[in-house]
Amino acid sequence: MSSKFPMRLSRRGALGLGAAMALAVAAMQPGTSSAQETVKLGALIPVTGGLQSYGEGSLQGIRLAVQQVNEAGGVLDGRQVELIVGDTQTSPQPAVEAAQRLVSVEGVVGIVGALGSGNTIPVAQTVAAPNKIPQISNASTAPAITTLDDDDFLFRTTPSDAYQGVAAARLAVENGDTKVAVIYLNNDYGEGLARAFEEAITEAGGTVTASAAFEPNQASYRSDLSVLANSGAEALVLVAYPDDGGMTILRQSLEEGFFDRFILTDGMKAEGLLTQIGGEYLEGTYGTAARSVESEASEIWRGAYEEAYGELPPLPYIDSAYDAAMILMLAIEKAGSTDGTAIRDAIREVSSAPGEKILPGEWAKAKELIAAGTDIDYSGAAGEHEFDDNGDISGTFEHWAIIDNEIRTVKVFDPSE
Repeated sequence: MSSKFPMRLSRRGALGLGAAMALAVAAMQPGTSSAQETVKLGALIPVTGGLQSYGEGSLQGIRLAVQQVNEAGGVLDGRQVELIVGDTQTSPQPAVEAAQRLVSVEGVVGIVGALGSGNTIPVAQTVAAPNKIPQISNASTAPAITTLDDDDFLFRTTPSDAYQGVAAARLAVENGDTKVAVIYLNNDYGEGLARAFEEAITEAGGTVTASAAFEPNQASYRSDLSVLANSGAEALVLVAYPDDGGMTILRQSLEEGFFDRFILTDGMKAEGLLTQIGGEYLEGTYGTAARSVESEASEIWRGAYEEAYGELPPLPYIDSAYDAAMILMLAIEKAGSTDGTAIRDAIREVSSAPGEKILPGEWAKAKELIAAGTDIDYSGAAGEHEFDDNGDISGTFEHWAIIDNEIRTVKVFDPSE
């Protein structure tokens, strides 16, 4: 790993005693202290738990943004950005504890994440907002975030499930699945998306025959699945994470003959569908996930990602993680400061029209324009990020499906059109 891209999981072990002494000596030399300091950016990532299937992908997106910025001169007066990762374990309390360490011990000036809404909400309310640390989640989609009392310190680079519910309902009706049962993870994400879907499909003329919440990591979901199957449903809508029970529900549905037709949401778009269940058993299964339309920005970003890490996996929220990190670093540059309130106030300035367009990887150009006092408008890998008063964005969604043992994109569409 290049020295231009400092990254560590915790403070312990990051610097040996000799390295720490060297830094201290260098810091005492005239004119060298600021160059030796780093600007610390936090990332709340599910290294373990129900969303761990998505954690590494999102982290790669963040790493790419930080690497590009460091290689193009760093932030402010040439300081390198140091990425520090906290494991949320896909659970609220560990997420809060990880955030507290990032803020109080590590001294991060901004946070990317968390991924799950049930982690992002308590972090925003108990850590980020009270400490005036701007937070941008790349994957938290619960509608409850829109009205959260976060003092405008919480943003997200993915659209709310208020939109995804409409998108999923539209696909269900288009595919003739108008009598469905719904099973959803009992957390902010699951409940919010399930409710949005149920309202939207009812308005579209469909019927939800039965609905049930489930707790994660149970040995059996057969009782709930039996009730749902006997409700007259022709397909099962599953709102879940792969490693919190989602794969178990699919497997038991197939084994017991409860369901063989499934509609999945973004949380279930994972390669485990093919490796753990088998694409041949899920042929025709389809779902939704936030995804931008193809653009110059997305093509540039994809090329940079593949050059750095190889083939882009079929996971959502990698591009939006890159964008969240890039927007935070642009805001730091625009603010000319590491003060949290100043960074927060600059977020909309660097990501909204009007302004000179900045594409992924164009850090040197952005830095020069900001220094000249020119307005910029970041056009991201995951789309435009015109944050509204609630820190939300609108967006488009992907219709994905399992076809010939592959997860394929069928189309990208705007559910409001």
